[in-house]
Amino acid sequence: MESLSPMLPHSLSTNGSTDVIGKRLRSSVEVSAFSYQKFVHFALDETKLSTDLLPSPLQENYPTMKALDGRTELQLLSFQAPKIRLLRSLSIVGSEAMQVLDFAVFPKPEFDLPIFCANFFTTASINIIVLDLNPLHDLISRGDYKEKYYKKLLPLGLKYAELLPWGGKLTSESLRFFSPIVIWTKFAPSHYKHSILYSAFVDYYKAWLDLMDQATIETDPSRILCNREAQHRYLTWRKEKVSHFYLFSELPISVLSIFM
Repeated sequence: MESLSPMLPHSLSTNGSTDVIGKRLRSSVEVSAFSYQKFVHFALDETKLSTDLLPSPLQENYPTMKALDGRTELQLLSFQAPKIRLLRSLSIVGSEAMQVLDFAVFPKPEFDLPIFCANFFTTASINIIVLDLNPLHDLISRGDYKEKYYKKLLPLGLKYAELLPWGGKLTSESLRFFSPIVIWTKFAPSHYKHSILYSAFVDYYKAWLDLMDQATIETDPSRILCNREAQHRYLTWRKEKVSHFYLFSELPISVLSIFM
């Protein structure tokens, strides 16, 4: 950053503003160099080690689109697998260092696996993060489900709870769809925090893949129906949040609803 100093007005060098501007410049450079594509590439490569991925029709129909502002770009990747109904990555890159990653993996209803969910929103000034293995069933009434999928993962959740502190109050409705290991956090962009976030994404996704590898197929029609209805409830809740994506990207809400 030394090469920038001669360009600053003399008045700034005598009142402490130089340090402030320097910090903002460094933050801007770090954000502009940061990309969520690294997260997506890791997830796809790691998934291919566990199962066979096949492109879904969504990917063929909506690979890349431009928003109404002409500057924001949306990229979609969509796959299926023997135990995966839909693996979907929705990336939005806009002006002023704005980035969105909405990465989700939905199991087939023959498996009661949690839903892997990574919702990341980044600008030059803030990161808003939700990373979770969303429970398919209510954890209060279904203690067996909580024991089955989350007991062994609690240390993982505690590890990142210290590194990525809780982001603030959530509605009781939203809390119903989150697990005991959910990462809900906000932070100013920095290389250090982005590195922690990537580490968390890697660890959480590996944990989900381990659960998938161990999952056995359900043959009881009533339980399969129960799993299907649970996914529908989750998707209905997600769809209600689509307006946030509309505000960020200026994409037609009818298009965005396809990916929820």
